[in-house]
Amino acid sequence: MPVVSLAKVVTSPAVAGDLTVRVPFIYGKRLVTNRVSFGKLRSRNCIGHCVRSELQSPRVLGSVTDLALDNSVENGHLPKGDSWAVHKFGGTCVGNSERIKDVADVVVKDDSERKLVVVSAMAKVTDMMYDLIHRAQSRDDSYLSALSGVLEKHRATAVDLLDGDELASFLARLNDDINNLKAMLRAIYIAGHATESFSDFVVGHGELWSAQMLAAVVRKSGLDCTWMDARDVLVVSPTSSNQVDPDFVESEKRLEKWFTQNSAKIIIATGFIASTPQNIPTTLKRDGSDFSAAIMGALFRSHQLTIWTDVDGVYSADPRKVSEAVVLKTLSYQEAWEMSYFGANVLHPRTIIPVMKYDIPIVIRNIFNLSAPGTMICRQIEDEDGYKLDAPVKGFATIDNLALVNVEGTGMAGVPGTASAIFSAVKEVGANVIMISQASSEHSVCFAVPEKEVKAVSEALNSRFRQALAGGRLSQIEIIPNCSILAAVGQKMASTPGVSATFFSALAKANINIRAIAQGCSEFNITVVVKREDCIRALRAVHSRFYLSRTTLAVGIIGPGLIGGTLLDQIRDQAAVLKEEYKIDLRVIGITGSSKMLMSESGIDLSRWRKLMKEEGEKANMEKFTQYVKGNHFIPNSVMVDCTADADIASCYYDWLLRGIHVVTPNKKANSGPLDQYLKIRDLQRKSYTHYFYEATVGAGLPIISTLRGLLETGDKILRIEGIFSGTLSYLFNNFVGTRSFSEVVAEAKQAGFTEPDPRDDLSGTDVARKVTILARESGLKLDLEGLPVQNLVPKPLQACASAEEFMEKLPQFDEELSKQREEAEAAGEVLRYVGVVDAVEKKGTVELKRYKKDHPFAQLSGADNIIAFTTKRYKEQPLIVRGPGAGAQVTAGGIFSDILRLAFYLGAPS
Repeated sequence: MPVVSLAKVVTSPAVAGDLTVRVPFIYGKRLVTNRVSFGKLRSRNCIGHCVRSELQSPRVLGSVTDLALDNSVENGHLPKGDSWAVHKFGGTCVGNSERIKDVADVVVKDDSERKLVVVSAMAKVTDMMYDLIHRAQSRDDSYLSALSGVLEKHRATAVDLLDGDELASFLARLNDDINNLKAMLRAIYIAGHATESFSDFVVGHGELWSAQMLAAVVRKSGLDCTWMDARDVLVVSPTSSNQVDPDFVESEKRLEKWFTQNSAKIIIATGFIASTPQNIPTTLKRDGSDFSAAIMGALFRSHQLTIWTDVDGVYSADPRKVSEAVVLKTLSYQEAWEMSYFGANVLHPRTIIPVMKYDIPIVIRNIFNLSAPGTMICRQIEDEDGYKLDAPVKGFATIDNLALVNVEGTGMAGVPGTASAIFSAVKEVGANVIMISQASSEHSVCFAVPEKEVKAVSEALNSRFRQALAGGRLSQIEIIPNCSILAAVGQKMASTPGVSATFFSALAKANINIRAIAQGCSEFNITVVVKREDCIRALRAVHSRFYLSRTTLAVGIIGPGLIGGTLLDQIRDQAAVLKEEYKIDLRVIGITGSSKMLMSESGIDLSRWRKLMKEEGEKANMEKFTQYVKGNHFIPNSVMVDCTADADIASCYYDWLLRGIHVVTPNKKANSGPLDQYLKIRDLQRKSYTHYFYEATVGAGLPIISTLRGLLETGDKILRIEGIFSGTLSYLFNNFVGTRSFSEVVAEAKQAGFTEPDPRDDLSGTDVARKVTILARESGLKLDLEGLPVQNLVPKPLQACASAEEFMEKLPQFDEELSKQREEAEAAGEVLRYVGVVDAVEKKGTVELKRYKKDHPFAQLSGADNIIAFTTKRYKEQPLIVRGPGAGAQVTAGGIFSDILRLAFYLGAPS
């Protein structure tokens, strides 16, 4: 019977007659061939089928390691304990020759007595090795050129790092390994399949090569250094396709044997790879190098395990999502475990288990920033009095691309085994349950699974519970897609009252709807399920609340005219102070006028917003503008600031509030418009966590609305509100004295800019009527603007004038009437004042020209000041007076600005 190599079979035509083929097997760490007889074969396909069968059931031969263990132990003992420091360097740390030199420098400069260094394969090499297997089992000949690429990458790195005998020795081993891999991949190519053990044998070579190169570089410094193939020492038992359990007893025996033959002060060990109890090469699966380092730390009883990465430590949240995330100084083992489970870039959860047993601290450090101290993971630190130190919540993590499965029905309540049946069905399809939540009524069970697995889960549950669904015992199996998990983690949460309340309050204030909640009794974490599109906003909201990072508001300014422009300038001038002292970041991301709008996701440069608006502004579109302000997922809260007097803009408020956008405005149209629309807005505001602030609608920068609310909320009863609400009309009647005519005073006020372009807008009393209507409604009266008696100071013949110029020209003809009223008032020791009145007792409002004694507070005004008197049950004998400037761009913009800051404080900024 002829004997040929596997490569010969692949490259030759079908061989007639009986055939024996040399099929590769793993013998310990070695690749050897075994003669396999296939008898009479008719075609090359038959050979492939038979080889595949052999590869799928490989024989386990006696291993080299087994033979070594049979020998008697040489005299010597492995020293364990604090003299050892363990370091682990990931693929990024050894990504090229320069980085390998940097790693060697760190190892050399560590002053520990003994050092064990665990290294990963060079960056991307593990992926390259998996790609080789994929190509080979797909029968793609390009695996050969890809293997050559792997060879060249390591050859070039070695040439750059090593010389002389070290280089020659490494290149010889490298070429032997590549030849073995070529034979193995050829076998996989023939079979069209790779067993797990064959795959593990192939992918583990990256660590072998990086460990040998690093050890050689360290030796160049004159230090005692050797390298360890971890497959000689680490023994693990596979428990599933993605998990293995270390055999510490057997691993310790093998480590003692290995050390007696390879004693050194510095050991460079391979990460990721190990052996099974049958001495077949295997891996510790993805992120296995961290696990390798933890196991080694436990085996050596080291004083510390340092894991070197490309970040400064463990962050309080993903810094790509939360720019204010901070590096944590310490984490307990449990906290790190929880954060790892929920997707934080910390460690694989199993990494922590081996070191916990011996209280070995783990330090996460940045190889590219050696000055950063990193994060220490250890047992929770307590002070002398036994109190646990640090913040109750350490960090936040998220998991995206999940679906929520909700199983509910009255037939579930009190029925044993329902939950077991649900999760048995889920287990059968191999789905991973991330989170479970069940109401105490047992009416429903919901759980989160990866979105890619939800279809199989749904089909399995519908199949398992078909009869219960048909009989009505289960009402539905609901799938809610597009979900994310947000988890807050902290060991001190259990002993700190109010953590949950703060967490949920922050989410509510950001207008985040929660779909499901889970919390263990240990209270190490609080987990919620939210919509995927809300996840980043939710993360930023809770992080801001607990870490006092900046409360950021996405601000949209509507109407960049006199008041809006002044507001933008005030925000610009105060921005730095707000950020540093008050932790408030007002990010103006949109400005829109009636014709143009300007938008910027990172925030508009307010030092030149006028120029940008002119040069880069696009055509105004309110719906697009609204979507832009609301759609910024990196900023948890958004606010529209309406600086117009436009009724159409005011009609948008309800929709904005419904969409979770806060509203701040000096625009009176919404609160004095149709009563049903006003009531609708206020009802929505009370039911939601969306805020609506409008202090500047009545008194510009004066605290009129807030004073009224304070009286009502503390139980006082409003009897009467009376005031001079118009700065323009206050100025006119404060200066309408002596022999001056009314038209003369109006002309002076218009020239000084105290009136509207058309003074009839002021003299008509409509503005005062709107303010009276707003205050009446705030007091609980259901008044309509249309039914309010208003004394119009524009003479009837002039109300139809075509222009303001025509009105001003003809106004002197009507001075006599007002002059006569002034003279009568002065004769009685009184003055004229244009006032608005809310009579809460009679449930009515009026706007009229009234006379007041010269000692009355209303008679003491000067300039354009406003004054409002609150007569209440408490302030009955002497009304509560609020007085001050009630008009002008600066004070009005200041009132709006104050409302914006009040909103920020409501949303969590420190006050």
